[in-house]
Amino acid sequence: MEQKVCLHCTKAIIGRADKKFCDNQCRNEYNNTQNSISNNYIRKVNRIIKKNRNILEELTPKDKSIKVAHKELAKLGFSFEYFTNIYTTKADKTYYFCYEYGYLDLGANYYALVYNKSYLNEE
Repeated sequence: MEQKVCLHCTKAIIGRADKKFCDNQCRNEYNNTQNSISNNYIRKVNRIIKKNRNILEELTPKDKSIKVAHKELAKLGFSFEYFTNIYTTKADKTYYFCYEYGYLDLGANYYALVYNKSYLNEE
């Protein structure tokens, strides 16, 4: 019978026939290594979206929309490619949201910034 080895450290495995790791530490390290690439990407995207939300929160009044220039958002580090959802109105206007804060492209390098408190009440 062939000796099985740990998938992480390659030490000989003693125990059940279906055992893949020599101990819990090797199992955890192996799985953390396998998941680290996708987890790092998710963390990176979440950081960008959170930064976008913070920028919108800083600029947007909660009771009305305001008009802001593209260069002002860009100067603050806003990334237009990252958002949490899209809302299209009946008038075919498309709002991009970072959680409850959103923006609408007005053209001519201007955006309308909006706050939608109804997103906070949904479950």
